[in-house]
Amino acid sequence: MAEADGTPQLEAALYRYELKVTPRGEADPLARQVAAARQAVTGGTLVSVTPAPGPTDSTRVVFGKPGLPEGYVLTAFVDPYDHKVLGTLETYGQWLPVRAWLDSLHRTLNLGELGRNYSELAASWLWVEVLDGLALWAGTPRNRRRLGHLLLPRRGSKGRRRTLTWHGAVGLWVSLGLLGLSATGLTWSAHAGTGIGRLKDEPGGGTPAVSTALPAADGGAAVRGGRADVGIDAVAAAAHDAGLRGALVITPPAGAGAAYVVQEKTRSWPERQDSVAVDPATGKVTAPQRFDDYPLLAKLTRWGIDAHMGLLFGLANQIAPALLALGLIAMILWGYRMWWLRRPTRTGGLALGRPPACGAWRRLPGRVLAPAVLVAAVLGYLLPLFGLPLLVFLGAGLTVGAVRRRRAGVVS
Repeated sequence: MAEADGTPQLEAALYRYELKVTPRGEADPLARQVAAARQAVTGGTLVSVTPAPGPTDSTRVVFGKPGLPEGYVLTAFVDPYDHKVLGTLETYGQWLPVRAWLDSLHRTLNLGELGRNYSELAASWLWVEVLDGLALWAGTPRNRRRLGHLLLPRRGSKGRRRTLTWHGAVGLWVSLGLLGLSATGLTWSAHAGTGIGRLKDEPGGGTPAVSTALPAADGGAAVRGGRADVGIDAVAAAAHDAGLRGALVITPPAGAGAAYVVQEKTRSWPERQDSVAVDPATGKVTAPQRFDDYPLLAKLTRWGIDAHMGLLFGLANQIAPALLALGLIAMILWGYRMWWLRRPTRTGGLALGRPPACGAWRRLPGRVLAPAVLVAAVLGYLLPLFGLPLLVFLGAGLTVGAVRRRRAGVVS
């Protein structure tokens, strides 16, 4: 739906028959297209309708239906010029099957709740790893002396040092993007997303929703199914008159006394996310909601998520995350190579290397330690899959330290 002005290339190629039509004359009324879709999807409950946003696009009619996986709906694709149903696909929200599968792979590794927790764990610690790496790289003595050593791999280096310079320089260049991916990914994660959402909503920064409550009903409208309803074509026309353009999603009333909701779904720059409520009895707009009036935090969240998903700036926004992913993979491989080049033993046997010093935090002054503990506690509350592993690490460290002191005969 939102991708009518920038459908990813894979979907466009695999589902061209369902997505694209040949323009020929005037389009049929939207109500006729919806009726054809209803005949093709027996037993379905109408969820939403997306009229063809362009002359070569099909109309999408979305139905809920028993037996579908959680979060999935059945979408019928209709040729707007002859109301022929081109096909039906199980879709995850707006994603067609291939991207729904890729989206699930990204969110859950296609492993359900276990994979989703693992993905959130990675996002919760990615920013820590990036900031830690930046501090280590910037703190290297040779990098403090020469900016060029900080920004570019050092020429003439060999072996582990050469790998280190590539790891550090590439890490510096991709760090801002990785921090952005971590932050935007956490905003709609399972656990951290809930806490971040509450924090965002406190100062009135939540994403507003258009009100569907209706004023007193007016007479004079056709009555359908016991309720006055001007029809979906009149609703679409009212939304157009209110200034909504591009890919629109029309959601029918949730019940008696509720309005239609029509929302723009153009998720490329500039964003078009305006929405209106339309009285089904009169066809009049009762409650407009403009994206320009969103709180700043809601706008930043929307922009961040769409940039994370590669939707905001077209092809450039698809290339940038791909380069970040390649950079991250390269850094991981370089990291393993550096370990291998100075592995604890090259003569066989098991060795884990020199352990970090225990109790180093005790040497921190209170004016540093107290704020650090407070910040860690707040972050651990907001990001549970950062806080819980941190507690485990600290508990393991205290346990190891106590065992060592006991063995050394030191009284705690």
